[in-house]
Amino acid sequence: MRRLALGRPLPEVDEGSAASQRVDVWLDVACLFKTRSQAQAACRGGKVEVNGQVARPHRLLRSGDELRISRGGGLHQIVVVRGLAPRHVARAEARALYEDRTPPLTPDELEARRLRRAFAPPTVTSRPASKRDRRALRRLKQGG
Repeated sequence: MRRLALGRPLPEVDEGSAASQRVDVWLDVACLFKTRSQAQAACRGGKVEVNGQVARPHRLLRSGDELRISRGGGLHQIVVVRGLAPRHVARAEARALYEDRTPPLTPDELEARRLRRAFAPPTVTSRPASKRDRRALRRLKQGG
């Protein structure tokens, strides 16, 4: 049995029933997407390729398959499936399910990313109006 760097064994996989797994389920279990529905949406949108072919959510994955995931901003993540898990596992253990082969960013790309962040307009998180805010708006609208 292989062990993780943390000393815990890899998740047990029943080779007979789990020799393959749906792409959307695996992406969720491997913590590459936050939820399965996000993984499904990415697959439907053509953002996930398996061995060079666009993958639909129901496509079956096997150990050794290479996935190319399109992320925002023209970035791509390349991973190779190393294992399958029937259910969710801890994030540290989920990292053992794949090998990340994404090439590192070049210095020019890093500098462009830093400049975009430095000069991007600040994002404002909206919150519901408080009672005080609603009263102030009411006074402004009524003119007094």
